[in-house]
Amino acid sequence: MKQLLQDLRSHEVVVEEVPPPSCLPDGVLVKSAASLISSGTERATISLGGRSLLGKAFERPDLVRQVFRRLKTAGVTDVIATVRSRLDSSIALGYSSAGVVLEVGAGINEFVVGDLVACAGAGYASHAEVNWIPKNLCVKIPPNVSCESAASVALGAIALHGVRVAEAKLGERVAVIGLGLVGQLVAQILHAAGCVVWGLDTDPDRVRLARELGADYACENRDWEQSPWSALGQHGHGADAVILTAATRSAEPIELAGRLARDRGIVALVGDVRTDIPRELYYKKELQLRYSRSYGPGRYDPEYEECGRDYPHAFVRWTEKRNMEAFLELVAQQKVRVEPLLTHRFNISGASEAYRLLSGERKEKYVGILLTYADASPPGKRVLFRQDLQRRSGPRGTCETVGAGWIGAGSFSRAKLIPALQKISGVRFVGLASATGISAQRAARNFGFGYCCTDANEILDDPAINAVFIGTRHHLHASLVIGALNRGKHVFVEKPLCVNEAELNQIAEAYARSGRILAVGFNRRYSPFASDCTDLFKGRIGSLSMLYRVNAGRLPSGHWVHHPTQGHGRVIGEICHFVDLMGFLSSSLPVEVQAWPVDHLDANPEDNIHVHIRFADGSRGEILYLCSASASVSKERIEVFGEGRTAICEDFRTCHFYRGNQHRRERSFFHKKGHREELRAFVAAVKHGVESPIPFHSLYASTLATFRIRESLQCGRALPVHVCGPF
Repeated sequence: MKQLLQDLRSHEVVVEEVPPPSCLPDGVLVKSAASLISSGTERATISLGGRSLLGKAFERPDLVRQVFRRLKTAGVTDVIATVRSRLDSSIALGYSSAGVVLEVGAGINEFVVGDLVACAGAGYASHAEVNWIPKNLCVKIPPNVSCESAASVALGAIALHGVRVAEAKLGERVAVIGLGLVGQLVAQILHAAGCVVWGLDTDPDRVRLARELGADYACENRDWEQSPWSALGQHGHGADAVILTAATRSAEPIELAGRLARDRGIVALVGDVRTDIPRELYYKKELQLRYSRSYGPGRYDPEYEECGRDYPHAFVRWTEKRNMEAFLELVAQQKVRVEPLLTHRFNISGASEAYRLLSGERKEKYVGILLTYADASPPGKRVLFRQDLQRRSGPRGTCETVGAGWIGAGSFSRAKLIPALQKISGVRFVGLASATGISAQRAARNFGFGYCCTDANEILDDPAINAVFIGTRHHLHASLVIGALNRGKHVFVEKPLCVNEAELNQIAEAYARSGRILAVGFNRRYSPFASDCTDLFKGRIGSLSMLYRVNAGRLPSGHWVHHPTQGHGRVIGEICHFVDLMGFLSSSLPVEVQAWPVDHLDANPEDNIHVHIRFADGSRGEILYLCSASASVSKERIEVFGEGRTAICEDFRTCHFYRGNQHRRERSFFHKKGHREELRAFVAAVKHGVESPIPFHSLYASTLATFRIRESLQCGRALPVHVCGPF
């Protein structure tokens, strides 16, 4: 299908062929009929994307600080790889569209195939032929409203929420500064609400349009002192509310708003306006400055937008979805007219021309720029890049070339794993699937895959693929691992193997039946330190004492790793690494664990914990997993003691090995965590038909131990780790 994208490396806005999204639960698949360009937001997006790295740094100093913090802990190479993977991606443009429902996801009963719907949301209602839309960002179009008018639904909801934030009431005077697309909608909504509407803009054509659409008075900014408002304002009868819908880096609108407003009036910020507030003016009038957050309550809440959990009607009367419905009802009643605002139309094939207009390359005035989508047959599931995808096999179960299929093209896969796999000979990059068509298309093209898609089953069912690599979010790992094993594929899955014990036992059964190789991304056991440490303690008779300190750093509260149905927390997602490495160093399985929270008042109890592990050979391990440490301290430090020997590793860069009076130090400029080595071991096992690189009982034990650690945190006592199963 065709989709409009901005390339972050070249800065160009282009129409590209990407695979269509799959229909996920709690949402619908929508074939676009029209989408509306949000001139202010999208002009700012392409402007920032077109700046140099230095220009972006000045615009987003917060991101620059993040990079420098990461340099201290992750190192130069990891940061460069991450930045490069971000630059080798694209941005989906657009967030307001309308079309027809093609497919309905599980859990949806308010839409049926064939419904005409209006859609909103960045990353969802994009300028694309087909979009997947969560149910709370999708509303039915009233019968007498066209798709072209309904495509303004997101901008209409933004305008309506701005009016609500301003608390504009019947009969009040309300000034609107900025008569672009959103400003014109705000003015019409205010007029429909019985307000006296004053409109200001620097463009005389937009001023004229506002008058035609019902504004009681409109003029250019420079003429306001000659207007009736000025005299009213001087007598204390200025605007009860001022709504700023302009998009400018100038501080003039915020100052003008203060002059227009009456004493104790409200100034509501809807547009992207510089807020250098003239304190004396605002202080003497005791003005209230309020920010209007996009479409309304629910915006930026993943539980509402992504998971479809609505707010109770009695407590949150106007959510973003209800604002969308209310706006379309105003359009249906012809109290708001959208058609006069649509000054330009472009077909999606020529959409890049619309952005030439937006950027100013085409010297034409505009208000609303609409993209249209011609009727066409449903797009195919794959986008092909090459045809030479056949698998080549050798004798007795071996294969000359590993046919690789990749599922999940997130930042870690793009920055670390796929580049490492590229450096291994004998791997044929057949197909790649990712949740969004953009990430799938860009990753597949950048890394040389034969095709891309958004449906993981395309990878699992492809006979040219004999090894599946899984790098999705954690909750999908088990079903994909089982699906791949049941189809006779070898599997490499990034940690964790799964997220609960029931899934673990299902994987064990599928593995026992399949006779295939299963590897988990426990890379640290493949690091040079792990190899040298094993050599140091070779021939030992006694047990080991191990101390593993992890300076994890806090994740934002809304990060997907914390999500109870996607990430399942940091114990399962991260501590499994450290449990596995200790098991490898002791050549033993964990048999008992106990965990304690450092502070019971922590918002997330897994952020700061101490874990004690007893292994079958008597070795003991302590994990200090902390988010409360200084960011200047190394991220990981491992100390191993036993029989007069000691090994110490700092961030997999500096290692010390002590044996009696002997001391050896190994240093590296790079973090050597074993990512390439783990992939090389997996590829070699697949090519030569040997056993899995990590014995399955070890994978099982390490994973089960993490589940017991979570249980121990809750119950406060030591718990056994019993490893049993058909392996």
